[in-house]
Amino acid sequence: MTGDLNRKIRKLRNNVMLSLTGVATLLVLLPLALILFYVVKEGVSAISPGFFVHLPEPPDVPGGGMANAIVGTLELLLVAVIVGVPLGIAAGIYVAEHGAEFLTKLVRFSADVLNGTPTIVTGLFIYGLVVLPMRKFSTLAGGLALAIILLPVVLRTTDEVLQTIPRSYREAALALGATRFRVLWDVVLRAARAGIMGGVLLAISRVAGETAPLLFTSFNNSYWSMWLDRPVASLTVQIFNYAIAPYDRWHAQAWAGALTLITMIIVINLGARAWLRWRTGRLA
Repeated sequence: MTGDLNRKIRKLRNNVMLSLTGVATLLVLLPLALILFYVVKEGVSAISPGFFVHLPEPPDVPGGGMANAIVGTLELLLVAVIVGVPLGIAAGIYVAEHGAEFLTKLVRFSADVLNGTPTIVTGLFIYGLVVLPMRKFSTLAGGLALAIILLPVVLRTTDEVLQTIPRSYREAALALGATRFRVLWDVVLRAARAGIMGGVLLAISRVAGETAPLLFTSFNNSYWSMWLDRPVASLTVQIFNYAIAPYDRWHAQAWAGALTLITMIIVINLGARAWLRWRTGRLA
């Protein structure tokens, strides 16, 4: 009888805890669902083909779009990824695989501090380092600011993922005569690529929504800009400018821009994950 009672109590506790974790999960997902619902509700009415191909127009002129801001956002993300992702992955590999104990602690602590630094401070730093010497706002300055924000996320994710790879993988490959580079490239990184890709996607999603550092670096414009040394429009700054303006049409376009930005992030994540699954199946 006592044994049956104990089993029932344990089963009850297990069901209660599972129910509580389910409720907590719903509470975490609820704000995201509400945000997505409200953005779609407010932004879908202003979405049209012209929104994606036309340049911004004055508030008293009908039509207009955010084509230059969409392209500018992709340009800034491209610069940030080219600069920040290789540096973050390389630093994460060094810290996880070869760094001395003092150095690894220092790098991890520095990355955590940098990750917690307000992004507006990063924008001011790049403003003094790049914008003032060049005497102009530019795509390069904006991309560098985003790269600095992206860097610690990629570094710490790479470091943590590589530490989860069993040491026996490395020892077995070395015992078969592989060099340390081949072990790292063909064994460790191949086993960790899904986690590293997840960290890169997380970092891209974070920097894609940054506004403050871009106000000090890439600024904004109302025309096409394909040059690294020229100011460039971005969806976040354009949304900010439209949202604080006293024009209902611009408010609607700001919601449309927010919906476009969220959709871009979702597409980038789904595309990268699909590519990773395809590569994994091909190399299996």
